[in-house]
Amino acid sequence: MDARKVKSIADAKAIVNKRGLSHVKVGAVDIDGIMRGKYMAKEKFFSSLEKGFGFCDVVLGWDSADQLYDNVSVTGWHTGYPDAGVRVLPDSCREIAWEDDMLFFLGEFSGPHEAVCPRAQLRRVLADADKMGYAVKAGFEFEFFVFDETPHSVREKNYRNMKPLQPGFFGYSVIRNTVDSDLYRDLLDGCEQMDIPLEGLHEETGPGVLEAAIGVDDALSAADKAALFKTFAKIAAQKHGLMATFMAKWSPDWPGQSGHIHISLTKKGKAGKPVFHDPKGPDAMSKTMLQFVAGQQKYMPDWLAMIAPTVNSYTRLIPGFWAPTDATWGVDNRTCALRVVPGGPSAQRVEYRVSAADCNPYLALAAAIGSGLQGIIDKLTPEPKIEGNAYEKTFPKHLALPTTLMEAAGRFKASKPARALFGDAFVDHYAATREWEEREFRRAITDWEMERYFEII
Repeated sequence: MDARKVKSIADAKAIVNKRGLSHVKVGAVDIDGIMRGKYMAKEKFFSSLEKGFGFCDVVLGWDSADQLYDNVSVTGWHTGYPDAGVRVLPDSCREIAWEDDMLFFLGEFSGPHEAVCPRAQLRRVLADADKMGYAVKAGFEFEFFVFDETPHSVREKNYRNMKPLQPGFFGYSVIRNTVDSDLYRDLLDGCEQMDIPLEGLHEETGPGVLEAAIGVDDALSAADKAALFKTFAKIAAQKHGLMATFMAKWSPDWPGQSGHIHISLTKKGKAGKPVFHDPKGPDAMSKTMLQFVAGQQKYMPDWLAMIAPTVNSYTRLIPGFWAPTDATWGVDNRTCALRVVPGGPSAQRVEYRVSAADCNPYLALAAAIGSGLQGIIDKLTPEPKIEGNAYEKTFPKHLALPTTLMEAAGRFKASKPARALFGDAFVDHYAATREWEEREFRRAITDWEMERYFEII
């Protein structure tokens, strides 16, 4: 039985029995976009398909380094870290390409913890789109650097003087992708096997940096595939004795790593008529598309914490490094935060370019879609489109993006539209986790500080 044909609880049980598996693997995505999971015995898994299972809710109460938040109310020492409910999603079944016949199932948090579940936030936004009569298509593109290192070696080197997979600027190089074809083919074939088909995979400009374009899908499935890709691309690299990083920026000498999101709307129903294209509109943009872009533009500064979620995210958002610094839009203009991609009815879309590879796919997509839908509801008009180099222009203050995670978290926490869309519980919890992240950073003594001040001050 093909794992991707599993649609029901009965199907899930049948494929596990047919393969004679004693255990399966289950996982759910936490607030930072990290896949947390475990092996589960067949009997326990079968019970969980019917009733769900308990997952220690500390996974929603600690950061990416497993350090406990001291400023959240959803969980903590004051609650005793009880179990959070998790529902298993039978139709997420996949065969892990790098682990024999092992099956993997996604889950999402349920009960009281659903309010802070990243996947549930995207579902909430998509339910609003459904009520408005729209279905949403999306596709993610990720850039990631690959190093000839191991988890041990990078720590022994203290993350300095790491050796990239290959040196130099070799964008779109056929030499590089042929010399390293074992890795490329393993990624392409493995992702195909796991139903994360890649439309493209190529060498980007920089030492050992690749870019993968994941095939377009319904928005929730697209986010699932993005989360799975980030996890299993790292696994594939380590299986080859390499390491992949999705940090927004790992070196001041090289461009940051993007996580661009392509989005389009269609009318609900079998026909799925696209709604962004109007041959009579300006730049073939329909009124709906203009309003959608206007909403994305308006709410980007206040909701940036959902899109740029780490301290490191903001090192990428500087002029001249293929990342925007203001909430701008343009037609086929890659210097803008929002790039309208013109085309026929089925191809016209908006590319949300402010997002980086370090994003939580569920939350970034929820913010990108939710803000656009609000633009349609409020019948907003976007600011004038940008012609030419956006980095060389001056924009009104309200279009400026936050420059630190702390600023972004504060603006998100104060956003009434965010609270109306995502709920107070999520906004309070998420903003607190981002404030914690910045506080943890402020405790660090960086190499820059040591080199700058140690002797001279």
